[in-house]
Amino acid sequence: MSHPDDRAKFKAETAEYAVQMGGDDALFELSKNLVVAADKYKYSYLWTWLGVPVIQMPADIVALQEVVWRSKPDVIIETGVARGGSLIFFASLLTLIGKGKVVGVDIDVRAHNRDTIVSHPLAERISLVEGSSIADNTLERVHSMIPEGASVMVVLDSDHSRDHVLAELRAYAPLVTPGQYLIVADTILGFLSRGETPTERSKIWHQGDEPLAALRLFMDESDDFELDREMNGKLIMASSPNGYLRRRS
Repeated sequence: MSHPDDRAKFKAETAEYAVQMGGDDALFELSKNLVVAADKYKYSYLWTWLGVPVIQMPADIVALQEVVWRSKPDVIIETGVARGGSLIFFASLLTLIGKGKVVGVDIDVRAHNRDTIVSHPLAERISLVEGSSIADNTLERVHSMIPEGASVMVVLDSDHSRDHVLAELRAYAPLVTPGQYLIVADTILGFLSRGETPTERSKIWHQGDEPLAALRLFMDESDDFELDREMNGKLIMASSPNGYLRRRS
C-alpha cells in the first residue's frame, strides 16, 4: 500500500501548533506552576548526558538538539560550564554532524569538573576558557578559537543577573553568524514572582534582575536578531522560554 509523502504537511502543521501553543497563556501558567513545584526536588539537576550532569530540563535538551541539528554550526560557544554536561551534549551532536567544536567559558572551572570533561571520550571537541565571560582577555581568547569563515552559535548560561547577561549579549551577539542561534538560558526567572523564585541556589535572581530582563533590553537596541516563535512556542516545562533568538540572514 502506498501513502502520499506528507512530510512537508506534517512539518507545517507541527510548526503552527507550536506557535499557537506559545500564545496559550493559561497553559504557560500551568507549566510555570509545575516548574516551580518540581524545583523543590531540584528537577533540572536530576538529568545527565552521556554520564555527566547536564543541569537542563528535558524540554530544553530537546530544543537545543533541534536548533543544533537544524543550523549545524561549526563552533558552539557556551558561557557557564558548571559540571560540563552541556559541553558534552553539544560535542556529541557535533560528532554526529561530523564537524565542529565547543568552547566552554567559565570564571571558575573547578578541578573535578575539568577532570570530568577532559577525561570524557568526546573531550577532543571541547576547549575550555577560564575567566570572566565579559573580560577583554577572555573575549580575545574566544575570538582566537573561531576559524575564519566558521558559523557560530552562542549559549549564555553563566551569571544570570540582568547586567551581566546584557553585557554578554552585547559581547557575544556579534560572534553569531547569520541564520545561527543566540540562546539565553534560564529566562523562566523573568516569569516568576518573588515568592516563586528558587532560593536554594548559590545566587538568587529575582524578576527584573535576571536573563529575560536583559534579553528584552538587548532586543530594544538590536535589529539583528528575531525570536524564533516556533521554538519558543513549545518551550513549556522548560527553563528558557522566549530565550531562543536567531540572527537574521
